[in-house]
Amino acid sequence: MGWTGPADRVSPLAPGQRLAFTARGERRCLGVRRAGKRTPCPTGLAVPGRVGNAQCPECARLDRSFSVAADTNAADPRTYRVYLAWFGPDTVKVGITAEERGPARLLEQGAVTWAWLGRGPLMAARRTEELLRAALGVPDRIAYARKRALRGLLPPEPERAREVAALHARAVALPGWPESLDRVECAVADHAGPFGLAGLPAPARAITEMVPGGTVVGLLAGAAGPDLHFTDGLVVDARLLAGWELTAAPEGAVTDVPLAEIAPPGPAAGQDGLF
Repeated sequence: MGWTGPADRVSPLAPGQRLAFTARGERRCLGVRRAGKRTPCPTGLAVPGRVGNAQCPECARLDRSFSVAADTNAADPRTYRVYLAWFGPDTVKVGITAEERGPARLLEQGAVTWAWLGRGPLMAARRTEELLRAALGVPDRIAYARKRALRGLLPPEPERAREVAALHARAVALPGWPESLDRVECAVADHAGPFGLAGLPAPARAITEMVPGGTVVGLLAGAAGPDLHFTDGLVVDARLLAGWELTAAPEGAVTDVPLAEIAPPGPAAGQDGLF
């Protein structure tokens, strides 16, 4: 987990670890991070507790003004990769990421099983992404709520791998790929190990927001993308922690922030959430 303060730092998380923290003050805009450097928000505006992005409107606009995801940085000269990401039964997406980042984007999104499809210049990768989305009937965005609900319903790893391999074969056989984008041989990867999904308790409740003085306490069972899974079935979306000052919870404290039951996933839908 990354922490922002006088000096940014990272704390490793491990299954069985006890997490206990309390939010203090108000949730404030974190500013803009670009090229590995964070520029603080000049006004330090308060941001709503229920949104995943801890940025004020002005910082959010600045962040997206030079963004591959927002198609505002089309001249990016780096090599890009097209990937196929599987999150659960009938829930697959196609996306792109800079080759230099390796599988980091797949880890960030909570992809359980995945495979590379192709590599080449940015715009060729983007055109291929659109081609494959349309031809395979898969979205480029899947709601985090659906991803976390599916983690309690995952089939065995060989079954996941077969589904991804079958989709990979369909994708690379499609006509119309840009000439400048090379197809990549199928090599299915699985993140169940890094995420700690083996024996993960069925997700039952999720925090909906942090509040001033609100506390979260529990034992970590696993972590997938921004979701921290606790042994009691609680899921904490770490994006909702961003922008808060977090302090150690007092002895004997219990979780007392707003929670919502995690409903069973319905039929797969299209673009119903941010990645």
